Amino acid sequence: MTRSGKVDIGILLLLADQEFVRELHEYTATQGYTDHGRSDGFVLRTLSDGPKTISGLAERLEVTKQGASQIVDDMERRGYVERRPDPTDARARLLHLTDHGRATLAAARRFHQLYERRLRNRLGDEAVDTLREVLTAIAGEATISPPHFRAAVY
Repeated sequence: MTRSGKVDIGILLLLADQEFVRELHEYTATQGYTDHGRSDGFVLRTLSDGPKTISGLAERLEVTKQGASQIVDDMERRGYVERRPDPTDARARLLHLTDHGRATLAAARRFHQLYERRLRNRLGDEAVDTLREVLTAIAGEATISPPHFRAAVY
């Protein structure tokens, strides 16, 4: 807390993120997706734009190729992604979402929409629009479009 008795803004952002992720996991569990990995959401969103190589995924997640490989190995084992030959490069393998991966991402996106709708009902459109502006300013436009993600929480 600060001297004024207010919680530091960084702590509020962290707590809000943790609560959002907790609710997301709770919601997706009710949809049958209970085996969340730390980076699943970022990988699912990245691959929803189209197939990527491990190198391309690593760059997007801002992790090493070895780190991306470990994430993909785990997600492949759990049935979210699959590796297929690259039709343009016999040496390369492309990562694709499986049907299970696409369905999981769809469930997460439904939660995002429901969450925002709930905020709008509770706080009003103006407050949520302002919140979006503030969060965009904090995250930075360059980080959001196209999105770059560090492998972290779903």
